[in-house]
Formats: sequence, structure tokens, C-alpha cells
Amino acid sequence: MKISCIQMDMRLGAADENFAHAEELVRQAVQAERPDTVVLPETWNTGFFPKDLESCADRDGERTKAVFSPLARELNVNIVCGSVATQKADGFYNTAYAFDRTGAVAGEYDKTHGFSPSGEHEAFRAGNRTCRFQLDGRSCGLIICYDIRFPELTRTMALEGLDLLFVPAQWPAKRTMHLETLARARAIENQMFLVLCNSAASDTACGGHSAIIDPWGEYLARAGSGEATITGTLDFSVIEGIRSSINVFRDRRPELYRTDRT
Repeated sequence: MKISCIQMDMRLGAADENFAHAEELVRQAVQAERPDTVVLPETWNTGFFPKDLESCADRDGERTKAVFSPLARELNVNIVCGSVATQKADGFYNTAYAFDRTGAVAGEYDKTHGFSPSGEHEAFRAGNRTCRFQLDGRSCGLIICYDIRFPELTRTMALEGLDLLFVPAQWPAKRTMHLETLARARAIENQMFLVLCNSAASDTACGGHSAIIDPWGEYLARAGSGEATITGTLDFSVIEGIRSSINVFRDRRPELYRTDRT
């Protein structure tokens, strides 16, 4: 699977401008790279996050679906549409959508861990389920930004079978080292590919450094700090090789693990 990761810049609260820019970047990536899958960052429609969500959040994801479902079908490409700020019946959510080549919604996920130091947990309601889906016959999962600091979440999906994890993010430049370390760790410990698509939002000093990482923790592609598109090709036979030579799933001792302590 060939994947293009779009490290997008966006304007805080400028939904119309951001939608137009996101579509333009997807079209450019498909024309230039001919990928199977295109990925966008976290909350690209609003940036992270405007004070007035009421005026710019996507109601029930309707606009995102109206733009990117037909675009995926037109371009014959999977689009992991990062996440968008959405307004649902019971409040605001940080919601990710994945569209397959037919334009169908293959996966939908509400971010489960709000970044409390910035007050995200007060602006957005938390999701309560994991997200696994299929793209081109491969088992995929999706988490969002701060979720990567909670290894139990990723391992839960990995135990159900996972080849590829997408991580859209709005991660600040000052903690880039943390992001890179956590992304490589999640790929290595779960023996899977990981696609990190961070924002390059200048409005909120996001740090970029998006990456496509193989199950050995090696970079297949890596971005700098500015707006950019990176592309890498995933050879899924690598997963079979690593899991047969170092079978961490077979060697687990779940009877010793306790993750329910408060």
C-alpha cells in the first residue's frame, strides 16, 4: 500500500478556507504520487481549537462527508480524513473519518482522550469506543494525537488484529521528541505500520515531523516542520516476518497485567 501523508497548515477557525485547502492538497498528492491512501491531520477544518466552535464545527460531519466521499470515489483513493471538529446532538466532538475508494465511510472515531492541559476535555466530549476498519483488505486502526500516550488503547486494537495504525495529530513543536518517540514505540511494541500525520499549523505552533514508520521502528518517510506531503510504500510481508521471529503476542502474560487501577 502506497500512502501519502499531508502535513497541512490551516487557519484557526477558518473552516471555508481550510476545506478548500485540504481538498486542493489531496488532489495534488494524488496527481503527484498516485497513492492508494491519503491522510490528513487532526482538526484541520478548525485548527486546534478555536474559541467559537459553534460557528465553525462540522454538524454531524455532513460537510466532511459531502466533500471527501465523492472525492475518494472520483480519485479512486482511500482518504483517512484526519479529524474534524464536529457538532453532534449532545455536544462537540473531535471526530475522525476514513473513506474507502468507493466513497463509503469505512471508519469513524471520536477522540477518547482530551488533552486536559489545554482544556480540550472541556471543549469536546470524549468518545467511548475504539476504531478498526478495512482499507484494501488490510486491518487498520485510528487514534488521535494525545491518544498515543495511552498504550492500552493501541494494544487493545492490536490484540484484535491490526496491520496499520493512523495517527492524525496537532502536536506542538516544543514536544516533537515525545511524539517521535511515542510513535516509534507504538509501532515497535505492536509490530505494525504506523502513519503519523501531524499538523504544520503556524497559528498554534504545531511541529510537523509527520512520519511513516515500519514495524521495526524505521522511518519509511519523514517530514520536516513546514507544510509538506510525504509518501511511503508499505510491504505488509514485513509484519509476518517480524511476528514469526519475535512473537511478543505469543509471549504475553496477561494474567500479570493490571490496567484497571485508578
